[in-house]
Amino acid sequence: MKKVKAENNRRDYQNRINRVFKYIDENLDSDLSLNVVSEIAFFSPFHFHRIFKFITKETLNGYITRKRVEKSAADLIHQDITVTEISFKLGFKDNSSFTRTFKKYYGVSPTEFKKQNPSKFSKIRQLESKNGQEYPDNEKYICIINNLKNWIKMNAKIEIKELSKMELAYVSSIGSHNLADAFQKLIQWVTPKGLVNDQSKMVTIYNDSFKVTEANKVSMSACITLNQPIETDGEIGITAIDKGKFIVGNFEIGLNEFEKSWTGLFIWMNENGYKKADRKPFEIYHNNFNEHPERKAIVDFCIPID
Repeated sequence: MKKVKAENNRRDYQNRINRVFKYIDENLDSDLSLNVVSEIAFFSPFHFHRIFKFITKETLNGYITRKRVEKSAADLIHQDITVTEISFKLGFKDNSSFTRTFKKYYGVSPTEFKKQNPSKFSKIRQLESKNGQEYPDNEKYICIINNLKNWIKMNAKIEIKELSKMELAYVSSIGSHNLADAFQKLIQWVTPKGLVNDQSKMVTIYNDSFKVTEANKVSMSACITLNQPIETDGEIGITAIDKGKFIVGNFEIGLNEFEKSWTGLFIWMNENGYKKADRKPFEIYHNNFNEHPERKAIVDFCIPID
């Protein structure tokens, strides 16, 4: 009995923290004080602070600061926006404060970061302070770009599509190494409820970018499409991908080719004059790769555009 109660408490806590993750992501430019955020989770500030740190391994202030800095890095890469505008938008008191905080994470100023990460090559050109790798020389660099362009040409069917709104059930995953477990929990929850059918699609939403967030801290949502309203509980949440315009790259690839495919698709986006919108990219899976004769995934990579 105690075991069941403890498990129910854990799921309830996780569900509340899921609401907090979503609220923070959608309100990085707003007041995210402990009192405000703890109300979203229906905990007292003191209790919430302890629970949040236990689940995320970060303090609330540390988590929010990291998310704001990572959002600013993504905006510098993908948006035509100044450092001053970002600083003001994300609630830093002045440019100096923003610059000092940014340098703690990336080792250089926001201005230098933007110079070193031009959007055309942003998916492959990482800062040395971020991943410990040096830049390739120019000749090798151009060769990498050309190889990725050829990869996309040979392996992707790319279209610009207006996608309808998708209602989704999801389980949160922090770190790509936990994504499979999140999908397993989701399947175990939806299957006995009869929510899986021939039209169901599994979806991964990337709430963070591997370009600006450490891999073990990247937040993802393991999702399944829904065709009816449902009541959720525990770790299961409800979210949606709103109707909009997307670059959709359809691939049939091995699991070790996902990063290459994403990188090439972002290069295709820039080469063709498109601009990523301030919405989340995602993957839609059309098969079970374990049932494919070559263990390949048939998957759509979707980049939101304006």
